Amino acid sequence: MSADLPDYYFRVRDNGAFVYRIDTENRQRRIEMDQIAVVNIRNGEVKPHGGRSLSDRDKAEIRSWMITRKALLATRDIDDIHRAIDYLNTTAHWAQSKAAPDQLEMITDDLLLAMHDLRTVLVRKKADRLMKGQG
Repeated sequence: MSADLPDYYFRVRDNGAFVYRIDTENRQRRIEMDQIAVVNIRNGEVKPHGGRSLSDRDKAEIRSWMITRKALLATRDIDDIHRAIDYLNTTAHWAQSKAAPDQLEMITDDLLLAMHDLRTVLVRKKADRLMKGQG
């Protein structure tokens, strides 16, 4: 196998990936990608492709990818929330110092409802944690 290429390639899709085994050890020295499975990280399902059986190595590589992918997605989720906090701060500054009355009229109701919904969820979750002694 070429030192530059991994043995497996995961084509990411919603909730998982298509899994390919990479082969460069062929007569033409071309890169061949043989699909071996479809992975769903939401439910942990791994479906072998085309009636094939997955080797122990295939299964180990897929499990490792799934663990890494779940951690990456969790990190992205938290990063998105921190970014949302920044957007709320930027929005408050815009509304206070830059927004024209017609711009405020366009967004005020939608933004107030979204913030009310968020506040309601956060307060309820905080109360639940406090009741369970976690907060």
